[in-house]
Amino acid sequence: MGAPYNARMPVIVEFPFPKPLVLLMSRFCFRKTSWCVVAMAAALAVHSALGQDHRFAEKQVDGARLTYVDDVPVLSLHGSPEELGRQWAELVGPAAKRLVEYPKQTYGRHGSRQSWARLIEASRALWPNIPDRYRKEIDTMVRLSGVDRDALLAGNVMMDVYRGLGCSSLLVEPSRSATGGTLFGRNLDFFSNGYLHHYTLVVVYRPKGRHALASVGFAGLFGCLSGMNDQGLALAVHEVIAGRDGSRLFHPEGVPYTFVLRRVLEECSTVDEAERLMRSMKRTTMYSVGLCDRRRAVVLEVTPKTIVRRPASHGLCPCTNHFRSEELAVFPFCPRLNALLTDAPDRLSVDEVKHRMDAANMGRLTLQTMVFEPSELRLHLAFGNLPASAGPFHRVDLKPLFEAEPESPAEPRP
Repeated sequence: MGAPYNARMPVIVEFPFPKPLVLLMSRFCFRKTSWCVVAMAAALAVHSALGQDHRFAEKQVDGARLTYVDDVPVLSLHGSPEELGRQWAELVGPAAKRLVEYPKQTYGRHGSRQSWARLIEASRALWPNIPDRYRKEIDTMVRLSGVDRDALLAGNVMMDVYRGLGCSSLLVEPSRSATGGTLFGRNLDFFSNGYLHHYTLVVVYRPKGRHALASVGFAGLFGCLSGMNDQGLALAVHEVIAGRDGSRLFHPEGVPYTFVLRRVLEECSTVDEAERLMRSMKRTTMYSVGLCDRRRAVVLEVTPKTIVRRPASHGLCPCTNHFRSEELAVFPFCPRLNALLTDAPDRLSVDEVKHRMDAANMGRLTLQTMVFEPSELRLHLAFGNLPASAGPFHRVDLKPLFEAEPESPAEPRP
């Protein structure tokens, strides 16, 4: 698992489409009404052998629990890395076993056994770079649940070596917010393979000695794609395939980015602290991270060589899958940016942010849509239907979840 990376067998970043087509689609930024999305929708016509009802069973183990908040499955975990891993195994192990097939299905859509083998090689190469506490958590979960180790790890690092090309965000500073606090709207766009969106899961971590956080992800995802902590620091990641600084798309000595982002939420309270921590870690690939705390919003444009901070303009900070800074921008045009910004009112409400995220949706690729309210520690989340941005949205007040678990367990769902 921890064998050093073999430089004589280079890992190749894989795309779900031939590379020339990826570059062409990137140039047009996946216009929602374009032929590109039609082609992508056709590629997504895969079977849904798992059925329609993918709910989790409510359960409680030593103060950790899986329950529902306004119909959103919420997994609440606490304690040491080993305790977190054991709680994962007890509460979500069966669902994680079913989902370990997802990376193989996705990676193999236009690949082969050889490309899957390269992903496994890349995953093993990245394993030593994952912070020790997360490796202990994963090891414990694997040992107690019987989940296939290679497939689970591949599912947690495939984002670093596989370009899915999606996601949009709109960050609103207090000067433009109808609530008086920052707002953070986000679409997560990726392949569902007919079932992934049904396994949406909000994981609330309360690790010993660190900030509590909520990660909006899927069963078996130990890192973070979108989330907010108990200080009101919120973030979301967006994949990028090209930058101007000469960086390679894959750097095997970097820390897989979902674990970078989880560490940020566990250790940081502000945008500035998050930026300092991210600069201190080696990066695996290119991506943009939307970040906001209770006062300001920024985007960090990240490559293995460079981090550029892009501040909000006139109180708004949009982000899609293209660098926009002078130092890194390659593709300056993106219709989804227009959808996020055109005719924006002087003050944006939560509902207005939801509306703009829907305007930027990518059809059946939009698996989750959310709005974070950092000042209120509140999450509005839509999932289950595609595109998720069409709603309905469910409200999750995170503050009570960040605090100690209630003594009495919730009544099980019928």
